[in-house]
Amino acid sequence: MASSEEIQFLILTTLDKQGSIENTDSLRSAVGSPIHYLSVIGVLNSLASKDMVAYTTIEKDHYNLTEEGNEIADSGSHEAKVFNAVHPKDGIAIAELAKQLGAAAKIGQGKAFKNKWIKKDGDKLVREVESIVDQTQLDALEVRRTGTHSNPATLKDLQSRKHVEKVKLISYNVTKGPKFSLTIEKQATDLTAEMLADGSWKTQTFKKYNFAGNPPEGGHLHPLMKVREEFRKIFFELGFEEMPTNKYVESSFWNFDALFQPQQHPARDAHDTFFLLDPATSSNFPDMDYVNRVKEVHSHGGYGSIGYGYDWKIEEAEKLLLRTHTTSVSSNMLYRLAQETKANGGVFKPAKFFSIDRVYRNETVDATHLAEFHQVEGVIADKNLTLGDLIGFMKVFFEKMGVPNIKFKPAFNPYTEPSMEIFSWHPGLEKWVELGNSGMFRPEMLEAMGLDPDVRVIAWGLGLERPTMIKYGLDNIRELLGHKVDLDMIQSNPACRLDKKMGKELVGKDAVDA
Repeated sequence: MASSEEIQFLILTTLDKQGSIENTDSLRSAVGSPIHYLSVIGVLNSLASKDMVAYTTIEKDHYNLTEEGNEIADSGSHEAKVFNAVHPKDGIAIAELAKQLGAAAKIGQGKAFKNKWIKKDGDKLVREVESIVDQTQLDALEVRRTGTHSNPATLKDLQSRKHVEKVKLISYNVTKGPKFSLTIEKQATDLTAEMLADGSWKTQTFKKYNFAGNPPEGGHLHPLMKVREEFRKIFFELGFEEMPTNKYVESSFWNFDALFQPQQHPARDAHDTFFLLDPATSSNFPDMDYVNRVKEVHSHGGYGSIGYGYDWKIEEAEKLLLRTHTTSVSSNMLYRLAQETKANGGVFKPAKFFSIDRVYRNETVDATHLAEFHQVEGVIADKNLTLGDLIGFMKVFFEKMGVPNIKFKPAFNPYTEPSMEIFSWHPGLEKWVELGNSGMFRPEMLEAMGLDPDVRVIAWGLGLERPTMIKYGLDNIRELLGHKVDLDMIQSNPACRLDKKMGKELVGKDAVDA
């Protein structure tokens, strides 16, 4: 294979003698070795950047014989082999033909019958003609010699039989540029301090910068993030602080145990939760006094509770998992709040927290479910809060979403008591539909952390994917996330506004079950 230096020298000297190169294919004989078009274009681009040459691309279809096509060109077609195997007088048994020619026998028989070279006589094949012309072999030889065939129909037939394959040959027409020369002047790529100091920049030749091409597009915010930002604005407007949610791998302790969720709960099964294999566990707990209080309230009760009455095991709490809800972040933040209260001499400071981030469930992915989705959660901690405070705040929060007409239904959660599902009236469906879940964190959870008995925490949550789907008219959640996402949808949709119309549409779907 010719080197770049050889090709460069050949192009320049040929241009100097001839004035132009009609086709760079003609250079092959001069070098005495193959020249790949990528090597040629590399040299031409380098010379063209110096205005030494100009070139245009020449593309030509070329047909090469496949491995089978080369075999036919060398030893004949399958049908000719079948004809030659048939004895001129005695013929040949069909079984014997298969033994002699193998797979070629079946292919060749069909073509030989079609050409009326042979016929069947009982269990034998006999010749119908004395001699043949193996046109298939001749066609293959023509393709090998010329790179094509004079008859387009024959060429198409050879392609369909996998005897030839089309490739595109690329070559170039080259002419002299305005700065053509047999010698190449080294060009500077950077303007240096030394050039400025000694003035050499005035006579230095600089390499051209290539500013051609399409300017890159700016980034586009995903519709999911647009709706997320609208929710964040609502929380900030109401005086909330955003919780740090970048801890996607969590211990079972924070995800379940700290929330007073029993170790035998079905949600802790591998069918519902993604557990890690390596590392599988972590013993990075807060102070062991807190861990022991959690163990005690689970096993024997406390703070007005009788507990679950089972043998709590720290080995279960050590298991690492992909968090199943952002409430694991809330439990961590509330524990920190208890530690801050203790450090401040028992002076409690009310807090409002929220989070919007990814959670993971071992779900079967379908049009309405993902194994990875987003949860919107809000938490308020203050003294002597009541269920009425939760209901009143829910009305304010959902009104800002554009959902003014809501009501509540009692429900059960392991870590909230009382618990309520949130419903809104849908005028189109003429029924109440579920929006989210809410409740007051249990004393078994809060007092074990070290918070005073008069500190109450109210919380609520809903999904993010379903409101986004409704806002942007998507029926399949896999069109919002994953390989089916329409990039034009991401680029062209406007920012989100959770207005009243959006609210009425939102409650028409199960916005919680993302």
